[in-house]
Amino acid sequence: QVQLVESGGGLVQPGESLRLSCAASGRTISTYTMGWFRQAPGKQRELVASITSGGITNYADSVKGRGTISRDNAKSTVYLQMNSLKPEDTAVYYCAVRGGDYKYYYWGQGTQVTVSS
Repeated sequence: QVQLVESGGGLVQPGESLRLSCAASGRTISTYTMGWFRQAPGKQRELVASITSGGITNYADSVKGRGTISRDNAKSTVYLQMNSLKPEDTAVYYCAVRGGDYKYYYWGQGTQVTVSS
């Protein structure tokens, strides 16, 4: 089992930045692909970024150029740096572990990001 705890969300103004953290415990995540998702009210959950164990990253078009996913395996932590935030980035952000079946598991409780002036 893996426990994931997201943090770093908050209320920011458009154009500002946030760094979200996802701290894992219970089992090493160093060999797994990790993903950051978000879900806005009334919308489906969206995969915004992923990072493989080898550091290969992938981004949704909605955050490409503004988001950077990274990982520190020594700290069992995955990060999502979000720059130039827009109101449409407002959502609860979650991290998860990708299993061998390419599905995501072990969801955390999420961290709220609100972008508003």
